[in-house]
Amino acid sequence: MTPDNTTTITIAFALARDAFGRLVLTDTQGEHHVGITPVRAFPLTAPGEGISLVGGDGRELVWIDRVETLPSPARALLEEELAVRDFAPTLLKLHKVSSFGVPSTWTVSTDRGDTSFVLKAEEDIRRLEGGALLIASAHGVQFRIPDAKALDRPSRKLLERFL
Repeated sequence: MTPDNTTTITIAFALARDAFGRLVLTDTQGEHHVGITPVRAFPLTAPGEGISLVGGDGRELVWIDRVETLPSPARALLEEELAVRDFAPTLLKLHKVSSFGVPSTWTVSTDRGDTSFVLKAEEDIRRLEGGALLIASAHGVQFRIPDAKALDRPSRKLLERFL
């Protein structure tokens, strides 16, 4: 904090997109790192805190404590990249399942529309805090259920067969 009670934030890097749409980080030495991947430390409990910018070799290049502290252009690029990476539709209703064993095909309604997906194993349903669930499809799409108890009765009955 400065003497006038304002917070000083120093950003030691720049973010941009190259001609191919890849995220590029320019560090304090002026070196360009192409194909940066932002990774949330706590994607469900604190999505705006603890973001690591990882290079193509898998090593962390920059740690961001809070996304809101970034300048607007960098924040917009980062949030755009994270939105693609964090695509996780909210499951609203479970219409049917092909069988009560796995693998099974689930037909559902989500906040992004109706779809179906394959559940490979019961372990692909993860319980989270507060009654929330995270269901991974065979193609890697994560479906969120913020509160399983808030689903309609038929959906809860189908879901309970897998829990």
